[in-house]
Amino acid sequence: MTKTVNNKAWLFVVPVFAIVAFSAVLPLMTVVNYSVQDTFGNNQFFWNGIGWFQELLDPSTELGGRFFGALWRTLLFSAIILMIEVPLGITVALAMPREGWTVALCLVLMALPLLIPWNVVGTIWQVFARSDIGLLGWALNHLGIDYNYTSDPIDAWATLIVMDVWHWTSLVALLCYAGLKSIPDAYYQAARIDGASRWAVFRTIQLPKMRRVLLIAVLLRFMDSFMIYTEPFVITGGGPGNATTFLSIDLVKLALGQFDLGKAAAMSLVYNLIILAICWVFYTVMTNVDAQRERVDA
Repeated sequence: MTKTVNNKAWLFVVPVFAIVAFSAVLPLMTVVNYSVQDTFGNNQFFWNGIGWFQELLDPSTELGGRFFGALWRTLLFSAIILMIEVPLGITVALAMPREGWTVALCLVLMALPLLIPWNVVGTIWQVFARSDIGLLGWALNHLGIDYNYTSDPIDAWATLIVMDVWHWTSLVALLCYAGLKSIPDAYYQAARIDGASRWAVFRTIQLPKMRRVLLIAVLLRFMDSFMIYTEPFVITGGGPGNATTFLSIDLVKLALGQFDLGKAAAMSLVYNLIILAICWVFYTVMTNVDAQRERVDA
């Protein structure tokens, strides 16, 4: 007996494809079109081929040096963020209560920073860290620490890192907490019977069960930190100098400040490819390690 297939369900998917095509594919094609052309104004474009990409990927050129400088700053920022927020998020999740009325209270408090819009977070920390009227800047200066994020690159980096840790560690903690809550009590009972230490329970039970949520947390935090724009733009504007000019800020300056659409389009495409490539490497490596450990355990 031949099974009939009802293809009418595709009719419900067509609107989704239409929305995606309108909101993503068409703008992407526009960017690709700009990336291979040059313009002298008056809406007149000239074919440039891969010229912008060659200039962008050549560190000896002005555009290439600018691009690679911003790229290394962005990669360094993302690496620092991951090294701080992932272990800190795991620690916070382990310290959160598992039952009782305090669970709801902790979840609400942890979610509060995530509900604040990015531009508001930038404005809060811009005022909070000022040395003249901000509580943080005033306190550090009165403790004898010469702190001024508007003139010192190290202070600017420290301010952005602390701001991001305050804003987004909750996301990692909540994801890890969800992973911990999914562990059956039988695992802990068996560990208590065997006399396992807290470290042994974490290493053999909790951490393996959190691998998948940690993969999600690392991917989300890498993408967010690598594409960060609003907070550093509001707080430092990319300064002092170019100390906090990340790729996103440099791209906006190039596209809207200098109106170099061809260069900006080429940079945005390379920027997007870098994000996709690094995320694919993260996902592949972590899933392969997870699969190898499961085979060893089996």
